[in-house]
Amino acid sequence: METAPRLALLISTCLWAALTAGAAEQRPLYMDASQPREARVENLLKRLTIEEKVALLHGDSKFTTAAIPRLSIPRRWMSDGPHGVREDIGPDTWNPAGRTDDFATCMPGLVALAATWNPETATTYGEVVGSEALHRGKHIMLAPGMNIQRTPLCGRNFEYMGEDPYLTSRMAVGYIRGVQSQKVAACAKHFAANNQELDRGSINVEVDERALREIYLPAFKAAVQEGGVWAVMGAYNKFRGQHCCENDYLLNKVLKGEWGFQGLVVSDWGGAHDTREAALNGLDLEMGTEKPYAQYYLSQPFLEGIRKGEYPASVLDDKVRRNLRVMFATGVFDGRPAGAFNTAEHQAKARAVAEEACVLLKNASDAVPLDLSKLKSLAVIGRNATTLQTHGGDSSGIKAFYEITPLEGLLRRAGNQLNITYAAGYGERDSEKLLEQAVTAARQADAVVIIGGLDHGRFHDTEGTDRKDLQLPYAQDELVRRVLEVNPRTVVVLLGGSPMELGPWLAQIPAVLLAWYPGMEGGNAIARVLFGDVNPSGKLPFTFPRRLADSPAHALNAYPGKDGTVRYEEGLLVGYRWFDTKKVEPLFPFGYGLSYTKFEYSNLKLVKAGTTNGAVARVEFEVKNIGTRPGAEVAQVYIHQNQPGLPRPFKELKGFRKVSLKPGQSRQISVSLDASAFAFYDPTKRGWVTEKGIYTIFVGSSSQEIRLQGELEQAAASFERDGT
Repeated sequence: METAPRLALLISTCLWAALTAGAAEQRPLYMDASQPREARVENLLKRLTIEEKVALLHGDSKFTTAAIPRLSIPRRWMSDGPHGVREDIGPDTWNPAGRTDDFATCMPGLVALAATWNPETATTYGEVVGSEALHRGKHIMLAPGMNIQRTPLCGRNFEYMGEDPYLTSRMAVGYIRGVQSQKVAACAKHFAANNQELDRGSINVEVDERALREIYLPAFKAAVQEGGVWAVMGAYNKFRGQHCCENDYLLNKVLKGEWGFQGLVVSDWGGAHDTREAALNGLDLEMGTEKPYAQYYLSQPFLEGIRKGEYPASVLDDKVRRNLRVMFATGVFDGRPAGAFNTAEHQAKARAVAEEACVLLKNASDAVPLDLSKLKSLAVIGRNATTLQTHGGDSSGIKAFYEITPLEGLLRRAGNQLNITYAAGYGERDSEKLLEQAVTAARQADAVVIIGGLDHGRFHDTEGTDRKDLQLPYAQDELVRRVLEVNPRTVVVLLGGSPMELGPWLAQIPAVLLAWYPGMEGGNAIARVLFGDVNPSGKLPFTFPRRLADSPAHALNAYPGKDGTVRYEEGLLVGYRWFDTKKVEPLFPFGYGLSYTKFEYSNLKLVKAGTTNGAVARVEFEVKNIGTRPGAEVAQVYIHQNQPGLPRPFKELKGFRKVSLKPGQSRQISVSLDASAFAFYDPTKRGWVTEKGIYTIFVGSSSQEIRLQGELEQAAASFERDGT
């Protein structure tokens, strides 16, 4: 016979077992993190009412979608990037919310990231952005920007990754993996052919299929199939007559059909235009339409169309599934980590990216690094030495926790060793007075650093407008000329995110450093490069033309378009492909960048690799640091088809490696090439082909400085037919 205490314990245990079993039965499968994602999606999908399903497909404020408390679905938050997490705005206005907890680490511009030519750095960059987004409660970061630089005038070039699809692909995949490692969805934008800001909401882009497939789509394809990106943002422009956010070919056939994209397609803010088009042509989430939220095209009008049978229920459920997948991928139902915000580690990473991105464009007679032992005074000249840049550029602007300007960085690094003076040098008012003050400061100093270039003002580097020309604004050419007359020991540091025409002074100036928009730690980074603490290793992700008319879209009068349509007359010949093929000499070529040391290339071997790990060939060679300083070199591999069946660019980037070497150190480099490296898109076959024949392999330190070359024979191959 059981004693009373034991009987009570037995009864209690049985009751607990029964209760927990009942709770387990009542707990929905979609809340169980151990279940497969698709099973959770389907379980939640069947619990949603039709009204709740539609509520998931459109915004209920500028950057959120509605919560559904009945099913524990929280409000979903999005934020602009790509250089950090944007400050919060009011729910129904673009005005700042006035919070004090939404300062962020501001990383350098994405074009600066591309200039590192380092996918590992891209991953680190993405991890910082993702971690801070997580801390701020964001679920989707509207980044990275991945549009190809077709024209050097595009106002958003500074937040894209240059002119080459292969480089953009490698850097974008790294960025996406970094962001999404933090339980935050990245969003590849703007899909597709959004290559100008002028008339961006209405311009119709006409581009041939080869150029589309070989130039403008590869980075997005890599984002989906290699980066596993969870969101894609449609572009504002039209593509072949249909808005990109409602484009059946781009969204249904290519993105979701051919590439197997399982995530959601979000409109650019205000990029949806019609309920039927949005419903049937691939849009999954509508944001930013200038209407009351209930009147969004995928809101009440879509709901009414479903009820009337105008749209199949399967269309609605597909959109909901895609939104739910992203919710589960970002841990919405499972508890999310805390993330981190404005940490010393994040700030150090911002500085490291800025340092690695700096491109040394000229360095006659080793003018830099500056030797502190030989200087007593330094004049810092130029408005960009003190201009705050991180908050500019519109949607990519960041409310930085702090920003080290170039002048502040130089003062921190050398202010206790040098007498540093400052003169603005240029501006919109009192320009002659500012110029004379700068000349006086330059005359009295041992050396001069001019901080010039572009800014985020209207018609410079900013969303919503394109530049008018490539010239340096505010009469900077005259400033440099006058300063050089009184002090030839002058260095120019350029800020900016797109190509610039540099005046006749370039022939006389000893050194030019391109520092991009270097983020919150930019001033420290610039100072460390100028004084030799850091050896610059950045390479240009785009071509600097000598003049605007040398760029392909402008040489062919194919920008900004006519009668509402812009035709990409240059086809495949974008960026260096044009300059190489047409034998046009650039000011600085794609892939170019100097170092404080020198590198030697040798011992090229081209090895047929069979199909090991997908590789069909390996390019092997040696790089040696033959200078006196540690440094990093980006070795670039280009391919030329000797006798193509269809016209091809003279050569195309198909691989690169960045290697750090001490003085005297050498390293063996191996770059694997898969079948796609030799292939081109054949419109008649609606797919990619590699033709049998001889291919020349170029290895160089830029697209024009070729150090090694050899030939390799390839067999014919066909693969990846499209779905048309």
